[in-house]
Amino acid sequence: MSDTERQAKDAASTGTGYRVLARKYRPKDFTDLMVGQEPMVRTLTNAFETGRIAQAYMLTGVRGVGKTTTARILARALNYKTADVDRPTIDLREPGDHCQAIMEGRHVDVIEMDAASHTGIDDIREIIEQVRYRPVSARYKVYIIDEVHMLSTAAFNGLLKTLEEPPEHVKFIFATTEIRKVPITVLSRCQRFDLRRISASDLVGLFTTIAGKEGIEAEPEALAMIARAAEGSARDGLSLLDQAIAHGSGFVAADAVRAMLGLADRARIVDLFGHVVKGDVSAALAEFNSQYEAGANPVVVLTDLADFTHLVTRLKYVPDAADDPSLSEIERTKAAEFAQGIAVTALSRIWQMLLKGITETENASRTAGAAEMVLIRLAHAAHLPAPEDAARRLAEFSDSNGGSRSSPSPSGGNGGGAVSYQGNTIARAVETTAPRPAPSAPVAMLRAVPNTQPDSQPVGRIEPKPAEAPKPLVPINSMADIAELASQKRDPKLKALVRTFVRPVKLEPGRLDVSLTSGAPGTLLNELAVKLKEWTGIHWIVSLSREEGQPTLVEAEANAQKQRVADARQDPDVAAILAQFPGAKIIDVRVRAPEIEEEEQTAAPAAAESIDGDILPGDDIEF
Repeated sequence: MSDTERQAKDAASTGTGYRVLARKYRPKDFTDLMVGQEPMVRTLTNAFETGRIAQAYMLTGVRGVGKTTTARILARALNYKTADVDRPTIDLREPGDHCQAIMEGRHVDVIEMDAASHTGIDDIREIIEQVRYRPVSARYKVYIIDEVHMLSTAAFNGLLKTLEEPPEHVKFIFATTEIRKVPITVLSRCQRFDLRRISASDLVGLFTTIAGKEGIEAEPEALAMIARAAEGSARDGLSLLDQAIAHGSGFVAADAVRAMLGLADRARIVDLFGHVVKGDVSAALAEFNSQYEAGANPVVVLTDLADFTHLVTRLKYVPDAADDPSLSEIERTKAAEFAQGIAVTALSRIWQMLLKGITETENASRTAGAAEMVLIRLAHAAHLPAPEDAARRLAEFSDSNGGSRSSPSPSGGNGGGAVSYQGNTIARAVETTAPRPAPSAPVAMLRAVPNTQPDSQPVGRIEPKPAEAPKPLVPINSMADIAELASQKRDPKLKALVRTFVRPVKLEPGRLDVSLTSGAPGTLLNELAVKLKEWTGIHWIVSLSREEGQPTLVEAEANAQKQRVADARQDPDVAAILAQFPGAKIIDVRVRAPEIEEEEQTAAPAAAESIDGDILPGDDIEF
């Protein structure tokens, strides 16, 4: 009788429930945690040996990597006590007085709280009131708060002071899957440990060990499928293993796991990849339909195809990646062959198209049809030249000129890549490194382009006539013109912004390069471009330059005013007035308009006589 049958018989006879593998094989000490979490265990080991035990710990990681279990083991280590050992230690091979109760979550001095259901300040206030009391039987009173990111802002703020200076008999252990939602003020008071995803190879080893302890026969390929589906989570993987054992009646077979998870056969994914890179649309669709009829999910098929694309690309640079035990033999060998024969640019193109296609398929009402369209696009793209080849040949085509000429091909003839000129027709044959397409596959071609040049001109590259730049309805030659135009169009806001923040760098019809002063609105350039197009009738490109540019209109006017004041001080008459009236100062200098200058000159003596004798020391004079 196997262990599983004996366990089922005992459970049936005693009436006790079955313990799932994720709970039955939960780690109980730091030795078990060494699977995938070696850096954290090493840090805690050194801290306990040197007595550098922190007041609070923050455990973060994806679901199922062991955050809550680690918190319990840490609480057990803090309160470890036996007949021979009475101090915190990480050597927990012998069960202590408090170990069993702590690991089962029922110890009176180890308080576990789920922050998802206790989010308010009242729950934290209760903790704050209890921390002053010493533990009942253990060495430390340990508070384990799971999903701590769910606490409210008020709850976090209420916890800060206690967390920074807790009593010496209190320790805090937090666990969260959303570390970015935890305030930095809380993180700065904790020692943070990032629990890593467990690698697929470690998960395969863990599942193999557990299957042996349970007396379960499991195919290595089946365990590799479960490890990949777990995505680094030991709990998820053990739950899937539990399901696979029940699905296969005690025997974990690859076909049963594939059917249970809705996966496609990995070998058939490799075949599908081969059809796609060859550009064989018919074979690719036939293979996909065969997998779909066998129960594979179209989204999962595309996802597996993307995973295999990533594997092939990775093997081009990391050949040792083929030693991953989660890979099947056909994946190992075929991926290495594809890595030697497919360019990185082609693999990158397949990867990008698959990422976009997976999203389209997930959102489509007919997932199978959407997946087929993705495969058709992938197969069609296999016949297209690489982007760099297309750009290079296009550059060669545009740079070639002169009379009838040809460049020899690599074989010495006048083939692939050659350019020939015959009569008034320019023809070009383009060779590509892609495989020759199948008869039914679409073919990318370059057609002959007739030469429209007059017969009197030599045959060669056609130089297009430069288009005349459009003329604006309103001439604009300076920023002052723009400000004046804004005033005429009754847009005082834009006029003020232009005068205050815009420093011109380059101005020509249809283009304005400027730099902005501090405080300029972020939408100023876009708004200016729209208004200029509306007012002048031509399209304007307003761009931000790195050059400092000329002063703004406001700065230019201020500089001009300063210069006028300085010039006024040098005037003999003004200097005489300032000397005659000590304390007087120049506050403004205005330039007379030409049309009224003569009239004001006749009125100046009378005005001077009217103010003579009325100016007192300290008065301001406006010129």
